[in-house]
Order: sequence, then C-alpha cells, then structure tokens
Amino acid sequence: MPARPRLLHLINSAQRRLQLWTASEQDRYTSADGPAPSPAQGGVLFVLLKNDGATMGELAKELDLVPSAVSGLVQRMEALEWVRRRPCVKDARTQRVWIQPLGSAQLPSLREALGRINAQLTAGFSEAELQTVVRWLEHVKSIDAISASSASPPSATEHRPK
Repeated sequence: MPARPRLLHLINSAQRRLQLWTASEQDRYTSADGPAPSPAQGGVLFVLLKNDGATMGELAKELDLVPSAVSGLVQRMEALEWVRRRPCVKDARTQRVWIQPLGSAQLPSLREALGRINAQLTAGFSEAELQTVVRWLEHVKSIDAISASSASPPSATEHRPK
C-alpha cells in the first residue's frame, strides 16, 4: 500500500510558492510608476471592485483574514491612495472602504498576472480533475479547526467519496 500523502506539508509548501509566484507576476505586470500590490492588496482591490464601500468586516470575511490584519492592510493601501476608508453613515463604529482611481488603475495588470497564473495552474488537468480539487479545497476551508481538534479521529472510510 502506498504511503499516505503528506497533505499538510504539500498545502503549506504550495501556499508559500503561490504567494511568491503571485507577487512576482504582479510585480512583472505592474507599471513602473509605483509599487505592485501584494497578493493580499490585490484581493482587497478585487473585493472592492465587486462591493465598493465594503465594511472592514466584509473584507475580512471575503479574504478569510482576521480583522486586525485587514485594518493594517487597508491602512497601507490608504497611504498609497489605492483605497479610502471612512466611518459608515449609519454606524460610526463601522468603517467602510472605497476603491480610488489609483487602486482601479492596478486592476488590469492584476487580471493579466492572475490570468497567467491560473492558466499555468490548470494546464494539463481535465475539468473533472479541477472540480475535484475545488471540492476538496472547499472541504478544507469548511472544517472548523477548533471543533475538529476536539473530536475523535475519523475512521479510514469516513471521508471516502461515495
């Protein structure tokens, strides 16, 4: 019987490489006028493209980040004039974030970089294989780590597809 795959190691290694690759591609496609957005900053810009005026909490949820990380991220993006943050008119305790013209100007190069990465990531895989990868990654995202760590280990057959 073959050895079980070292999934955690593979995921961590792939994530580190994807972050470096994404940053490198974004750097390559961004104009020389200023710094290239980090992968996280690019994520904020894409979220605001769909939901301009998003709350800090909405950004945190959409990007799967803790609120304190989003606060620092948005603060750095404000310094670059890519976004603007203001209190919500309905609740001054809530901050809303809007994309600014300099932030919008980053989007075409970000799309090009991400398109190139996605093309290379999916090359050589069938649509069915990719759907299995997506299903598995969604499964991993849905696991509640706190309750999963207190539960007993699953049996070998418990997670097999039917």
